[in-house]
Amino acid sequence: MKSHSTKLKRAKITAIGSAVPPGLLTNADLERMVETSDQWIMERTGIRQRHIADKGVATSDLATQAALSALEKSKLKPSDIELIIVATITPDMILPATACLVQTNIGADKAWGFDLSAACSGFLYAMQVGAQFVATGAHKNALVIGMDVMSSIIDYEDRKTCVIFGDGGGAAIIEAADEGEDVGMIDFIHEVDGSGGPALCLPGGGSRNPTTHDTVDKKLHYVHQDGQAVFKFATRKMADVCSRVLERNGYTGNDVDCFIPHQANKRIIDYASERLGMPADRSIINIDQFGNTTAGTLPICLQTALEEKRLKKGDLVLFATVGAGFTSGAALLRWAY
Repeated sequence: MKSHSTKLKRAKITAIGSAVPPGLLTNADLERMVETSDQWIMERTGIRQRHIADKGVATSDLATQAALSALEKSKLKPSDIELIIVATITPDMILPATACLVQTNIGADKAWGFDLSAACSGFLYAMQVGAQFVATGAHKNALVIGMDVMSSIIDYEDRKTCVIFGDGGGAAIIEAADEGEDVGMIDFIHEVDGSGGPALCLPGGGSRNPTTHDTVDKKLHYVHQDGQAVFKFATRKMADVCSRVLERNGYTGNDVDCFIPHQANKRIIDYASERLGMPADRSIINIDQFGNTTAGTLPICLQTALEEKRLKKGDLVLFATVGAGFTSGAALLRWAY
């Protein structure tokens, strides 16, 4: 029997678009809502403000904006898109998938799609899933979106969570690199430690605690967080997965041209950079402007890097993330444009 093998293509990001709502919630605003202070928030998180969606603005609305923005910067039409993956923990509704809503909103009538739930790691996981479809040749392209409207699941009387999260995200178009083109995805490490699940969760609304008057009264439909447990895990794990993906590809932190970390806490990012021996100016940090937008932080960071001209073709880019689950991951790629 003749053996058939498929040569994998190299997947690359060819366009980025982002969308954040115009409304702002500043630390000064929060001082009037809960017992906190601008100094306390800045020292512990690095956050100065976060964007908040108006009532009635859903994840699909912002995801549609980000997708159209990415398409405008690409050579593709909506009808060219073959796969849509929306990474989110704030879908418009439990069903249908938000990807279905985005598909019809942008007119991608030939695309199929689905949602991916991995909290703060969502975009990085979705990007790798999309890259595999492109690398195998199953699809010519994938539209990957990381978007959350976190204000819809935050208790603004809980200072442990309300100071951290914001709304927004972005979209990336993934296509195959040309033959011999030295750009695109290089490697990734993704992990899950499910024992940490209870430390960051939304207990109500699923099959474990279906929605009732009691679950609403007990505020089970808001994010619950053990801040210390999450901080300790994230600080250790982000640096760890980055170190390993660099080492197994023959790189050091000093080789990284642009570090795109999840924006959970500035102290976590600074620790990872220091442990990797990476110059501080390689890190893209915009948590002061946007807070933690969960699945939206990485594409917003990419947008910031491009706007600040800190990313150019051929640059070695390191992504890193840690999120509820506990999920974690790191990825390396050569920037394509």
